Amino acid sequence: YISDRYLPDKAIDLIDEAGSKARLQSSILPPELKEREEEIDHIGKDKDTAIASQEYEKAARLRDKEKELRRAIEEEKKRWREKRNQVQPVVSEEDIAHIVSKWTGIPATRLTEDESEKLLHMEDELHLRIISQDEAITAVSQAIRRSRTGLKDPRRPIGSFIFLGPTGVGKTELARALAEFMFGDDDALIRIDMSEFMEKFSVSRLIGAPPGYVGYEEGGQLTEQVRRKPYSVVLLDEIEKAHPDVFNLLLQILDDGLVTDNLGHKVNFKNTVIIMTSNVGARLISKGRSLGFVAEEDTKRSYTDMKTIIMEEVKRSFNPEFLNRLDAIIVFQPLTREDMKKILELMLGRVTERMIEQGIELIISSKAKEHLVEIGFDPKYGARPLQRILQRSLEDPIAETILAKKFPAISSKDRSAPAKKGEKSKNRIYVDFNPAEKRLIFSNTPFKEKVK
Repeated sequence: YISDRYLPDKAIDLIDEAGSKARLQSSILPPELKEREEEIDHIGKDKDTAIASQEYEKAARLRDKEKELRRAIEEEKKRWREKRNQVQPVVSEEDIAHIVSKWTGIPATRLTEDESEKLLHMEDELHLRIISQDEAITAVSQAIRRSRTGLKDPRRPIGSFIFLGPTGVGKTELARALAEFMFGDDDALIRIDMSEFMEKFSVSRLIGAPPGYVGYEEGGQLTEQVRRKPYSVVLLDEIEKAHPDVFNLLLQILDDGLVTDNLGHKVNFKNTVIIMTSNVGARLISKGRSLGFVAEEDTKRSYTDMKTIIMEEVKRSFNPEFLNRLDAIIVFQPLTREDMKKILELMLGRVTERMIEQGIELIISSKAKEHLVEIGFDPKYGARPLQRILQRSLEDPIAETILAKKFPAISSKDRSAPAKKGEKSKNRIYVDFNPAEKRLIFSNTPFKEKVK
């Protein structure tokens, strides 16, 4: 897990720090002794107060009690020190994992848990955040499993992929989900927009400016982030817009897993997952599927034909030596109406969680959900129009409702109590669809229909 240092140096430092931590922990007084010392402090303050009030008999009793407590504590401390000297501190696997976690930023649970069971169910975990795109998730999961089981060249990155497809179908979201699955945090995603590297002179910003130029000491935008977070997912957005010299740099990274920055540091990419997105052939994909009224067999056949055309366009756009170094070229499918319904449920789940933090429960009718899908479904632009519709039609009115204090926040105790049938509940917002006005309506009273 510590790739920028070498054995035995890093092992000695690791054991040294873990041993020091264990020794310091064994030197900390037990909580019972700390409580007794705090009790002595309180008695001392009471004694001073009694003296100031000229209550000398009370002060004498408190003085005697203080002496007895001090004597008892000293005896307990003596026994504790003798016991501590007899028992040597033990450094466990968990202690080592916590130190490595502190050095690398990887959660300690990821270092200690059995990864094999997790990798076997990788597809199920990713599907919790990514709707549809079975082919993409399967390809990514298989490549990660090959790497983790040691069947792949250990010098190369964990995985390298290029994601193709129309906007809003889950390319970036899959990268985020992969970062969270593998490294425990969405922040393990390093995102770089390659449209900023269209000119030849801008390529040097990836590995750092040469000596004598502005920004020399700052390091490169790519190399510096990977050096600080060696366990991460690197997302290179719109890779087709990058200058050809960028691909020469990527060839070295994909082949050897190493690149030298402007300061002479060898930056190791073997613990990263490299994902590139491209819009090459995106228009062809969006035309390949109609609005969801085609038979499923026709849809699959149409997508297969379209994928063949797109792969030919990819081969024309990128050099063969670049494509040969990738683990997989993945084409994302446009989203159907059924996919959008599932995505809406995910989005509403996040909104509901945020509402619960405000002390308000959000209950949405099935008609309201159908209305949101109807006005938010656009196969050309994917899930992003639905996100905007959700903000405009649902989140904005709810925000105004909360600010107007029509539905005041309540305590978590009251929030957990279910409302009785027909009862007016101030801690719930009900959302329904008004077909006459063709808009969502908000109320603090339950619907007449049964809410799903």
